[in-house]
Amino acid sequence: MTAFLAGSAVRDITPEKPLFLFGYPHVQRVSEGVHDPLLSSALYMSDGVQSALFSANDIIFVPQDVARKARRRIADATGVSEPSILISATHTHSGPVTVSYVSNMLDPAVPRPDLDYLSLLEERIVESCVAAVRCAKAAEAAFCVAQVRGTGTNRHDPAGPADPETPVLLVRSVETGESIACMAVHAMHPTVLHEDSRLVSGDFTGLARQHILDALGAQTAFLLHNGASGNQSPRHVTRGNTFDEAQRLGRILADGIIGAAAGANFTADVPIQSVQAIIRDLTRREFPSDAEAMRGLEEAKARLDGLCASGAPRPEVRTAECDLFGAEETVALSRAADDGVLDRIVRKIQHAEIQAFRIGPWRYVGWLGEYFVEYALELRSKAPSTYLISMANGELQGYITTEEAARRKTYESGNALFPPSLGQRMLDETLTILARL
Repeated sequence: MTAFLAGSAVRDITPEKPLFLFGYPHVQRVSEGVHDPLLSSALYMSDGVQSALFSANDIIFVPQDVARKARRRIADATGVSEPSILISATHTHSGPVTVSYVSNMLDPAVPRPDLDYLSLLEERIVESCVAAVRCAKAAEAAFCVAQVRGTGTNRHDPAGPADPETPVLLVRSVETGESIACMAVHAMHPTVLHEDSRLVSGDFTGLARQHILDALGAQTAFLLHNGASGNQSPRHVTRGNTFDEAQRLGRILADGIIGAAAGANFTADVPIQSVQAIIRDLTRREFPSDAEAMRGLEEAKARLDGLCASGAPRPEVRTAECDLFGAEETVALSRAADDGVLDRIVRKIQHAEIQAFRIGPWRYVGWLGEYFVEYALELRSKAPSTYLISMANGELQGYITTEEAARRKTYESGNALFPPSLGQRMLDETLTILARL
């Protein structure tokens, strides 16, 4: 029997002044208020020998340099090793800009990140993680799986690949029975709210929190990690881009998690392990000439205009609009490739980290960047009870798509800095290191 300890803590990362809300192009979208707070939520677990520390943040991205500095500071303060610390982003598009994306460099509406906010983000991540370690107590955990449908679909084809399987890890105190934390992984873009909303919000994943706290107790830390959601969107299920809709989808997610929790069987025997791998020598993809990119942009615009003129369904128009955004970003990336900017960015990124954790009967895998859901599905088919957390410890300046998406020139492939082959490398290396757990 292992000596299982756990602690949790939460800190507020809501911006303290109006800031640009990042996630949609061409709109001067500066926050005018706060609908619901953005939080940094931490869960620490130890089996008496090894430990793991998870941090989930209501933000579009935790930049690589912020994650790197925060992990170093947390390790120094707590003794938890840096490879055993995972810092993720929920990916809300109604929070501050945190990363300068090269694909947005031709968009005058998108500013550089606010340095004061990045400092606040780093500080609060460190605070919540250190506090979680310091309040650890004897605990027990339960492992439940929810099938959450209704928050969205594959955005290119509602019948296409998707991942409703949502693992729910529950942790409670042995002494009091009080809930310590609820940690879930759900593969869906939190993009119910669009560019016309100027209120800070965690979107539907943030709005699920209150329902979960009502069920499990206000002292519960709710950690929501985004799975492989690169091609997953609420687009085909929403009735509008409103807070009422975000609440509705948040309730669907919360009800799935709460329903799974109702059948929880707790145990204090929770062995923990973690391993890490680094993929180096990242090679960017090749980009078309400026003339070719401009032709692609004209074709995307003509298609969107045609759909609008014909009165096509709203989701189909939105997909074409996003394809236009991708074509615009391809132009920006092509020009950045010509003047050497892309190569400098690739050198700055340096590597792609993979984390793998064993927590009781489950495996969690952390990849930095945004991946298509097919990678998570293939991973779990080859390594059952393994759950992929994306945007872990940073981003990769765009999506990692599939070969098929690259051939189809989807929106995501238009702004991808790296080729689909990187996704396969990440998958292959992950399967190799999982054998060590």
